[in-house]
Amino acid sequence: MKRATLRTNDQSTFAVPLVVDRRRSEPLHRQLVRELKSRIADGRLAPGVRVPSTRDAAVLLGVSRTTVTGAYDQLLSEGYLESRRGAGTFVPDSLPDVSALKPPPGTPAAGARPVRVSDYVTRLGAWQPPTAAAPAAIDLTSREPDLRLFPLAEWSRLLRQQMRRRPLGRPPSREDIGGLAPLREAIARYLRYARGVRCDAEQVVVVTGSQQALDLCARVLVNPGDAVALENPGYPEARRLFGAIGARVLPVAVDDEGLQVTRLPARVRLAIVTPSHQYPLGMALSLTRRLELLQWAQGSDRLIIENDYDSEFRYDGSPLPALQGLGDASRVVYIGTFSLSMFPALRIGYLVVPPALVTPFLQAKWHTDRHTPHLEQGALAEFIAHGHLARHIRRMRRVYRRRRDALLHALQARFGSRATVTDTSSGLHLVVRFDTGRVAEQARRHGVVLLGTAACYADASSAPAHEFLLRFSNASERAITEAVRRMASADR
Repeated sequence: MKRATLRTNDQSTFAVPLVVDRRRSEPLHRQLVRELKSRIADGRLAPGVRVPSTRDAAVLLGVSRTTVTGAYDQLLSEGYLESRRGAGTFVPDSLPDVSALKPPPGTPAAGARPVRVSDYVTRLGAWQPPTAAAPAAIDLTSREPDLRLFPLAEWSRLLRQQMRRRPLGRPPSREDIGGLAPLREAIARYLRYARGVRCDAEQVVVVTGSQQALDLCARVLVNPGDAVALENPGYPEARRLFGAIGARVLPVAVDDEGLQVTRLPARVRLAIVTPSHQYPLGMALSLTRRLELLQWAQGSDRLIIENDYDSEFRYDGSPLPALQGLGDASRVVYIGTFSLSMFPALRIGYLVVPPALVTPFLQAKWHTDRHTPHLEQGALAEFIAHGHLARHIRRMRRVYRRRRDALLHALQARFGSRATVTDTSSGLHLVVRFDTGRVAEQARRHGVVLLGTAACYADASSAPAHEFLLRFSNASERAITEAVRRMASADR
């Protein structure tokens, strides 16, 4: 059997592996025809690609040039190749029907048993990848911050600076796993000042966003069968993640003061909370409840995961300190992210873990993805240290406050008492309950994309009727006002 890689010549040279087997009774030129047809049919040889000359192909395959010429002639006559005078032989832009030549990639052979997936994937349940809204729609589901207002020129300058400074071939070290030392120091200083977190840089573990932070918590802290408490309603991705690893996720009700701590079951080992801005309803966990929750975890094997996902954007009242800084920090794992304060594609978040858990978290991180990309870490450390992050957050807080106010004003003007809004003091979304189902119908009809809250409830059927999560971070004040007008257009 002869395996060869034919190098094609279009604007960039790339390789196409082919196999011809002298032990088979099928003539070599027919094998070559079949191989090339297969690659043309499934797109591995795309229209417009130049194939090797007959001389080059013969040398690479170890066959006679006559064999290759015969194969090419057949493909030329059938329309799978075309010759261009003075340029060579190409896959034509217009091909004959190739649908019957080869089944789609990954199609099992006849009679083959389906591939078994793990219990983890089964427990994740049905999954639909996110889809973009239609271009003409007003999208009130987008979680992105307004990227048009990000200081891109400064960020680009810092990235270029890191590319010049940072050696690309440095061998891995402990700081690679937990994050570059300058970034860990910058995060620790920021959290001590802005969030009241009690931590040293050594407790900071840099991760690729808050979702990986939750995933590491699940890997390090939970065994199959362990009971984990989650606010109800709460963050659905946390429910799926911890359920997928085999935890028993127990919903705990919230009220106007946040999580009802007295309802935490005795057998729960881990409580996942969003105390600064409850997801999705928006209220802050009261001081009394915070102290109750810290007392619940004290003197036991219990831990609290504090997801502080958008605490930077508080509009009314004084800033709320993190739960982690109020009591025994050895019982709290703190999670934060730069996805909302900067931009999601950055994919940098962080954990602050108790000193006794630093090594287990680093071990789990190492076996997950080794480390978070260095160039972005280095640029982010400079971005924070030079005050760019603080200035950007102050600016965006003013912008988002105006958008929140525009949404509140439009809802009041168009719906009045027929729309009930939950806590509005912070965050990048509002939860609104309407007294009619016509709102959703009008939104669909007039190009407004809405997101219901049913997925946030442990039992989706228990979600309040006509309750929606309206995100305003990536919509202008004008678009927000127009969206509410469309939603209300047939409601009076």
